[in-house]
Amino acid sequence: MKFRTEIEVKKWSAPLEYSHRIMCLGSCFATNIGEELRKRKFQVTISPTGILFNPASIAHAMRMMSELSVPNVTELMELDGRYVHHNFHSSVSGNTPNKTIEAMSEALSRGKRALQSADLTIVTLGTAWVYRLKDSGEVVANCHKQPHQLFIRELLTIEECEHYIEEIISYTPGRVLFTVSPVRHVSEGLEDNSLSKAILRVAIDKACRKYNDRASYFPSFEILIDDLRDYRFYGEDLVHPSRQAVEYIVEKFCEAALSHKSKELMSKVESIVRAVNHRPNNPYSEAYRKFCEAQLKAISELKDVDLSEEKTIMEQMLQINL
Repeated sequence: MKFRTEIEVKKWSAPLEYSHRIMCLGSCFATNIGEELRKRKFQVTISPTGILFNPASIAHAMRMMSELSVPNVTELMELDGRYVHHNFHSSVSGNTPNKTIEAMSEALSRGKRALQSADLTIVTLGTAWVYRLKDSGEVVANCHKQPHQLFIRELLTIEECEHYIEEIISYTPGRVLFTVSPVRHVSEGLEDNSLSKAILRVAIDKACRKYNDRASYFPSFEILIDDLRDYRFYGEDLVHPSRQAVEYIVEKFCEAALSHKSKELMSKVESIVRAVNHRPNNPYSEAYRKFCEAQLKAISELKDVDLSEEKTIMEQMLQINL
C-alpha cells in the first residue's frame, strides 16, 4: 500500500559538480535553497540585491547587475532613518545616502561577477502579482511598507511572465533552473495566490520548452504541496515551509542534480561540518585533541571543497586544548 504521492525527479544528464558555481535569485525560498547548498559547501551566491518575488523585478535586477546601473542618489527614499530604493530589498540600505549607494554598488558588482561565472542559476518565482508606482507606472521590487495608495496592484499575464523569464535566461551564461516558490502569499488571498502560481507555472513551462537546451524546471512547489502535503511541514505561520521540508526538497534536488562523485563528497563534507559544530563536554581532554586532529586530517584530504572556516575552528580548538 502507498500512503503518499512521492515525486520522482528525473536525474540530470549533465550533473552538477562541486567545481561549479551557483547563483540563487528570487523569493525567500531561493534563499532557503542557497543556504542549504552553502551549508554543504557548494560555491553559491544568494540574491545580491535581496529577496525578489515577481519575474519582472528579477529580470530588472539581473539587468542592473549586468549593466552595473547603480541608482542615482536622488532616487533614494528616507524611511525611519534608513535610505532605501524600490529596486532593492531593505537589507541593501544605509543610514546615509552615500553609504546606501555604496552598498547598492557593491551588491550589483557582486551580482555581475556571480552572473558571469555561474554554471547554474536557480531562479525561484514567488508571484505573478506586481505593484506599480502610480506616478511612473514602474514595477517595484519592494514597496518598503509605504502607503498602498502610492501603488497599483496588477496581475501579470502568462505572456508577460514568459517575456521576463526569457529575459532572465538571456542574462545567464550557463544552465538556468526555475522553481515556483511553495510559500503561500496569503496577503494576496488564497484564490489570487493560486491563480498567480498557475500563471508562473505555465509561463515557465513555455519558456523551458523554447530553451530546453539551457532551461529546466524543478518541482519544489509540487514536492511540498503534493508529496509532503501536511501542515506539519510548514512553520508556525502555516505559510512558509519548515526547515525539515526545505531540507527534504534540497535532498530531492541533490539526488537528481549531483554526480555520484559529488554525492560521495557531499556526504564527507556534511560529516565534517557536523563534527566541527559539535560542542565537546571537555575541550581540554585528550580525546577531544585527537578528535580535532582527525577532523583536520579529514579536511586536508578534501581538496575540491573550501573548508577553510572549519579548518580555522578546529585549529583554534586545538590551540585551546594544548
